[in-house]
Amino acid sequence: MAKQQITVPDIGGAEGAEVIELLVAVGDEVEVEQGLIVLESDKASMEIPSTVAGIVVEVLVAEGEELAEGAPVAVIEVVGEEAQSEESAEPVEQTAPAAAPEPEPEPEPKPKPKPKPEPEPAAQEPEPESELAASTAGEVTIPVPDIGTEDAVELIELSVQPGDTVAEGDSLVVLESDKASMEVPSPHAGEVLKLLVSEGASVKQGDDLLLLKVEGAVPVVEKKVQEKAQEKVEEKVQEDATPTPAVEAIPAAIPVSEPASAGKGVYAGPAVRKLAREFGIELSEVSGSGSRGRLVKEDLHKFVQTRLSSPAAASAATGAGIPVIPEVDFSAFGEIEITKRSRLDKLTAANMQRSWLNVPHVTQFDDADITELEEFRAGLKSEGEKRGTRLTPMPFILKACAVALRDNPKFATSLADGGESLVYKQYCHIGMAVDTPAGLMVPVIRDVDRKTIWELAEEVLALAGKARDRKLTPADMQGGCFTISSLGSIGGTGFTPIVNPPEVGILGVSRAEIRPVWDGEVFQPRKMLPLSLSYDHRVINGGDGGRFFARLVALLGDIRQLAM
Repeated sequence: MAKQQITVPDIGGAEGAEVIELLVAVGDEVEVEQGLIVLESDKASMEIPSTVAGIVVEVLVAEGEELAEGAPVAVIEVVGEEAQSEESAEPVEQTAPAAAPEPEPEPEPKPKPKPKPEPEPAAQEPEPESELAASTAGEVTIPVPDIGTEDAVELIELSVQPGDTVAEGDSLVVLESDKASMEVPSPHAGEVLKLLVSEGASVKQGDDLLLLKVEGAVPVVEKKVQEKAQEKVEEKVQEDATPTPAVEAIPAAIPVSEPASAGKGVYAGPAVRKLAREFGIELSEVSGSGSRGRLVKEDLHKFVQTRLSSPAAASAATGAGIPVIPEVDFSAFGEIEITKRSRLDKLTAANMQRSWLNVPHVTQFDDADITELEEFRAGLKSEGEKRGTRLTPMPFILKACAVALRDNPKFATSLADGGESLVYKQYCHIGMAVDTPAGLMVPVIRDVDRKTIWELAEEVLALAGKARDRKLTPADMQGGCFTISSLGSIGGTGFTPIVNPPEVGILGVSRAEIRPVWDGEVFQPRKMLPLSLSYDHRVINGGDGGRFFARLVALLGDIRQLAM
């Protein structure tokens, strides 16, 4: 019998996914691909399957924990080939301690004088130390250490100037990529002689930052110093990349970078500056409690608490201040039951509120005559059965939207550079809202314009099934240009869908019904599909919306145009 540890596989880049359900317990027998736990990120819920069959001997996680890729989940006892790998691992453990004593006898005959035996740990790396003494000569060029990417990143702040004295570990510069801000610490103590870069420059690993005059010979081996500096940078990257509640609540409100004058001259690290941007706090207004007046995150929290304690003054100063709905004790009116909302449910609500507050919505309504479309679809029922799929109206709506987006490319744009630019997307990925027991999810169908109606039919059913089974990954829900929200057979004659930023448009589809339509001579029974188009009025105006809608309605009314 052999034991194998199951870890979290690639979950599409999600970090800090919460364990919301344990699907197995110790003693349970599991099959390959059987779910062990359910993880929920800010975008999706997903099951983590077992990669082997066997018996669960240990569960390594608990509900409420946050996991990332590679985190251990459970230990499963298996039989077969895995037992060989476990046996082969034992000799490796035996050889390690056997080889360890060998370096100890060697230093003893070499150091004949008595003072030498004490510094044995340093004697293991004599060659790098001698190279360091020969290469430093009082001046050291500090390069950009390993920052976790080979791409160039922007230097957003110089923390030192020529003539400054720095201690080992003091921040020299602040770098910012598209995912994190990070400080580059000094690997030595000394005096800054010359800056080799300037603010706003793009640098990458190995580029020279500055020239440092060290005080005598560097007391640590250069390789070890660089490793220590790299560890500090990695700690900063992890600290800055960890999402805070404020990041999850208002991601669209975070600017790409703060103005050059914002917080200039304030002693604060990148994590604090990033949090200040998220809160909209002017750093110069906050007092630092850290060493040498450095601002820490707790200072920002206290600043926010102070502002919240005097809401009238804060509202007058900022011009904001949305009144809070007061809490009500509903138990005073009768029996109640309180249940906790899921993380996905709360994040969906926060995203909807953020979109409604930040995006000026306009909604237009129209009806599409889908009489011929429905007759054509009904005639393909037998072919769908042969193909093993079911043809719903959704593939036709997706295809019509793809053509309308091609003819009206402004609907496939996104705002960038704080509203200064528009990003025109040369691809056609359309999101499809799916109602699931866990909450609303929006999987994205890619390259809709390049797929046939039958291919779209299969993908619509597959993604809807994955959403209901909580099998979607974050990658399945990213990259959309436009979204369709359909009430299907639920009913209703129309509704106002909320735009899903950074997209600028969304189509609402209600239930089709037979209505009398005047053809110029008599009323004819026609199957009409109510549609509602919401868009971001900062990008789309009424003329744009009207042209898009007219094209879409015409395509659904005569699906032969889809082949044109």
